[in-house]
Amino acid sequence: MASALSNGHVNGVNGVSNGTYSSKRFSDVPATLDIPVQDQEDEAVEIDLTNLMDDPSDLCDLFEAEHAARTYWMAVALAYAKQRKVDYAIETLIRGNSLQNINQRDKLSLVSCLCWMYLWKSREAPRVAPEGQLASEAKTKEYYLQQATSTLNEASRINPAFPPLFLARGVLYLLRASLQPPSKSGGAGVIDPDKAELLRSALKSFEDAIRVSSGKNMLAVMGKARALFSMGKYPEALSAYQEVLQRMPDMVDPDPRIGIGCCFWQLGFKDDAKAAWERSLEINPDSKVGNILLGLYYLDSSGHVPTNSPDFIRLYKKAMTEYTQKSFKLDRDSPLTCATFAGYFLTRKNYANVDSLAHKAIQYTDVNAIASDGWYLLARKEHYAGDADRASDHYKRADDARGGDQRGYLPAKFGQAQLLVVNNDLPGARYHLEKMNKQVRNHETMTLLGTIYAEEVFANEDATVKENKTNEAKQAIALLESVRSAWKDPQKNVAPDASVLLNLARLYEKDHPDKALQCLQQVEQMEIDQISDASIPADITDESAKKAAMRKLLPPQLLNNIGCFYSQAEKHELASEMFELALDSCMRIVNSGDEEIDTDALVTTISFNLGRSYESRGLTEKAVDVYEGLLKRHDDYTDARTRLAYIKLRKNPNKDGPESISKLYNEQATDFEVRALYGWYLSKVTSKKRSHNLNEDHEYRTYKRTLQQLDKHDRYALVAMGNMHLLSARELPRQTEADKLRKDTQYNKSVEFFDKALQLDPNNAYAAQGMAIAIAEAKKDYKSALTILLQVRETVKDANVYVNLGHTYDALGQYSKAIESYEIALSKEGKSKDTMILSCLGRTWLSKGKASSGAAHGQRTITDLSAYYKALEFAKKTLEVAPDQVHFKFNVAFVQLQLVGTLIPMKETDRTLQQLQDAADGLESAIKTLDEVANSPHTPYPKHDLEGRKNMAQNTQRKQLERAIAAQKEYEEKNKEKIQAALEQRQAEQRRREEEKRKAEEAERERKEKIRKEREEIAARDREVAERRALEERERLEAEMTTDTETGERVKRKRKPAPRRKEEGERKGRARKSKKHQADEEGDGDESEEEQERQPKKKRRLTKKENSKFKSAEFINDSDEESPMPSPKGDSPASAISSPEPMPDSDDEGARRMDVDKPSSPGAGAGGAAADDDEDEGAGVQRRQRARRGRVLESDDEDEDEDKEPAAKASAEPEAAPADVNMEDASDDV
Repeated sequence: MASALSNGHVNGVNGVSNGTYSSKRFSDVPATLDIPVQDQEDEAVEIDLTNLMDDPSDLCDLFEAEHAARTYWMAVALAYAKQRKVDYAIETLIRGNSLQNINQRDKLSLVSCLCWMYLWKSREAPRVAPEGQLASEAKTKEYYLQQATSTLNEASRINPAFPPLFLARGVLYLLRASLQPPSKSGGAGVIDPDKAELLRSALKSFEDAIRVSSGKNMLAVMGKARALFSMGKYPEALSAYQEVLQRMPDMVDPDPRIGIGCCFWQLGFKDDAKAAWERSLEINPDSKVGNILLGLYYLDSSGHVPTNSPDFIRLYKKAMTEYTQKSFKLDRDSPLTCATFAGYFLTRKNYANVDSLAHKAIQYTDVNAIASDGWYLLARKEHYAGDADRASDHYKRADDARGGDQRGYLPAKFGQAQLLVVNNDLPGARYHLEKMNKQVRNHETMTLLGTIYAEEVFANEDATVKENKTNEAKQAIALLESVRSAWKDPQKNVAPDASVLLNLARLYEKDHPDKALQCLQQVEQMEIDQISDASIPADITDESAKKAAMRKLLPPQLLNNIGCFYSQAEKHELASEMFELALDSCMRIVNSGDEEIDTDALVTTISFNLGRSYESRGLTEKAVDVYEGLLKRHDDYTDARTRLAYIKLRKNPNKDGPESISKLYNEQATDFEVRALYGWYLSKVTSKKRSHNLNEDHEYRTYKRTLQQLDKHDRYALVAMGNMHLLSARELPRQTEADKLRKDTQYNKSVEFFDKALQLDPNNAYAAQGMAIAIAEAKKDYKSALTILLQVRETVKDANVYVNLGHTYDALGQYSKAIESYEIALSKEGKSKDTMILSCLGRTWLSKGKASSGAAHGQRTITDLSAYYKALEFAKKTLEVAPDQVHFKFNVAFVQLQLVGTLIPMKETDRTLQQLQDAADGLESAIKTLDEVANSPHTPYPKHDLEGRKNMAQNTQRKQLERAIAAQKEYEEKNKEKIQAALEQRQAEQRRREEEKRKAEEAERERKEKIRKEREEIAARDREVAERRALEERERLEAEMTTDTETGERVKRKRKPAPRRKEEGERKGRARKSKKHQADEEGDGDESEEEQERQPKKKRRLTKKENSKFKSAEFINDSDEESPMPSPKGDSPASAISSPEPMPDSDDEGARRMDVDKPSSPGAGAGGAAADDDEDEGAGVQRRQRARRGRVLESDDEDEDEDKEPAAKASAEPEAAPADVNMEDASDDV
């Protein structure tokens, strides 16, 4: 049969693409009706059925008086129905049915027609009683269904086998099923048991109607398709709709193309659905259902493009103005149209229209989903209006209309959660959202749920007593990151949301500042992308200048926050740049006259941040200018005064600095930042020794007053008090039991203060660091201390953390890690000449040297001495920084003596003469240094100990070193040649290893290069093979093409019939051609080239793996009989719409005998007949299995021998038409 898809349109009549048809409904109702007068054979009363009276009583009286036949009653009733005056039609039929002399046959017709009128009224009646009307008096859908049931029962009592009753009963069951509430259990697609039973009954009734009509009742097939659609059996429903379209292509009311499109939509083939609906409008432009469904298609399409794109505007405008508006003009009470238009007016905030249209949709629909949409629109309206109670009630009704609880309507559930958030019921909102998120992971749900979790974390940060909100923070990050990932998926088409990124930035702020900065930079880019080129001066051409100009148009808060993260990452120049841009943005706001933003507060904060960034860059003068400028505008700005006092203290620690600090403290004694700075000043500047009695210490008393009089939860004071107890414990002696007890008491007090600070703030890294120091010093539990310090290191990038790590590693004997930690601390800003860190490095290198020497006693090597040399190097560096410090001089002398003590016992083979001579020089220097240190007024050790060490160096070590030097000279003289040979051997061995390494690297490079070349050769061969195959395929396709003698177009060759059956085939072909000619008079039977190429290669059922998680926007709910599904008979969805196979019970004998291989041109008639030969069963079966056209020559004059081989080859290649093709491939064939 010719394909029904031509030039992209779904055809309706045997391939005719431009045919238009009118509805045959009421087509048999005449324009006038002659009522014969009783007893007057030649006289009659003429009635104009196109202009009937509004009251049918007079006509009924006339019919009763004249004893009119049943046909006249029926004609007038149908005329009223044609004019949509169904109530008058019902009144007429009731009067006719009440006649006394009516026979049972006529009564059956009248009652049957009356039943259909009641069913019609049920479709148009409201679901519930209108407001202000009694439920007992309201004529609702249920009322008319009861009336229809009553009349149907009456008709069944007269003749239960009357064929129209089967169809009426099926429609009645369908309408009753539509009024059933949705199932409240199970997942998507689960049907309520009562509704399922009604649908099964409807399906049986329609099948009975089809059976008694021998398959000719297409309305029954339509009803069957509608029942299957309601049961969720979309492929079967699609097959039924296609059967109707095939056998009655001129049916437009109801239109099976509507149902075909709906089936395709539910199966996920939305473009094929669109093609079906467009064809429906071509045939019947005034189809209200076709118009609204196409409008919904374009609305759905607009939801897959960004809202700020031109495509969105085009699609949305097309949906609303071209289709939805037209559907509304055709029927202002259509529920689906009203619900769609109400959504449009909701976006325009035209709430009056929203209310009326939504109520119409709820009142007149027989589809629960449309009622749900109506309640949802009303809920949104009330939500916008601020009526939370009514909005919550409407949201619940919308949810219940789709099943509620485990099923329901996700947007309605989300609206309820939003109302809970508005009412500040965050636990309730979180419960609802978590439940929703378990059912369907929706990005809006995850966004709101993640935001609620984030708000809990932020609220906890501001609380006085902190709780552990780690789990909430993790869940918030996981949810918001999932939403962020969805932005990258082009299929989801989720627009980025700045609020998600800002919440993520706050969540990442402490633990992952780099990620927080990335979030803010993404927000910045989003803001920049929204800036039009017209907002940028045209004279700016440089990209960096252009970007800076755009940044000035951004919110200053965003720029300030980015600058803060740059500052935290020690990128101070970038931080200064961002702060300066933020100030420019503030000035822009001031110049624009926007009074809603507090620009003064922004300028103050950003200026202070700018000053801090200048300080970090060493631009102290610029920082002072910024702070002084702030004080001119706000002389009570304590933070600026604090920074100025600190700068003065660093510049002049003897006069101006202390005076500024004291003055600031006296004026702002209750400010915690000032008190903290003052305490720091007392600890750093005061040069006196700390008293063992902390209560007498001024710094200690300052912190104590802070805790006792101002705020007992001040964390800085708590940590400072802990540190002071820690220092006090460290300085206490540990000689007697009483000393040990006092020392332990101080350590315990320090731990108490640190523990209190950690209770208030579990993330207080400084308190944790103090706790680790106390554990290490008091309990010698270095491993536990190390664990804490490693965690602190991730938060605090301060040099002190690395110094403490170095101490801990040193105590654990992990000298390499200790050295690494000290070196990191030394590399920090301002620490390159820190004498304490340098001394620690020297001490650790010395410990490392001793440890390695002790482990390899008797087998010492020159490598072991490197640690001693590094220790001596750092000891000398320390002395260079502080040459007046006596203990640093002692450190140099001590390392020199240790080096001598290490070299003397070493074997001659492990040391050199030069090393001994250098050690001798160091020994002499050490002796002088010890003498100088011993005679200094402040010695680091007792004087007699220093003198004893000096005497040992002068008397013992000097002589031992002299003997070692003499022995080394003798050894090197005797073994000069051996030493040289050994040296050369070592050098040769080193060169050999280097050469082997170089050759190995070269071999690896060659191997990789060889692999790369092989891959390139393989890729080149693959390309050549692919190109060759493509060329062969093009040549094969070209060889199969020929020129159509009628149209002159290039078409595919037809299969030539087998010669052995040519004559018989011609006879049958001519016979079949004569029958086909009659069928083709209604439509063109010729197939175009495109139609022929679209013939299915293999008949198979279209299937698609069902997805249990549908978005509600992807479902179309139609209240008309036309409903949707995919063809199991076509190769593609679109081809299945319009070229279904002829059904075996068709009245058209030619259609029954048509085959997919039947040629459309007269010249191929013989071949088609031969192919369809009833006697050639083998060929027929093979063709049905493969459904593939063979090659048939256009001209009968072609040499038969040339075509035998291609025809045989085509029949011998079953793999050319694979049976298992997925749905996407099928749709591509259309």
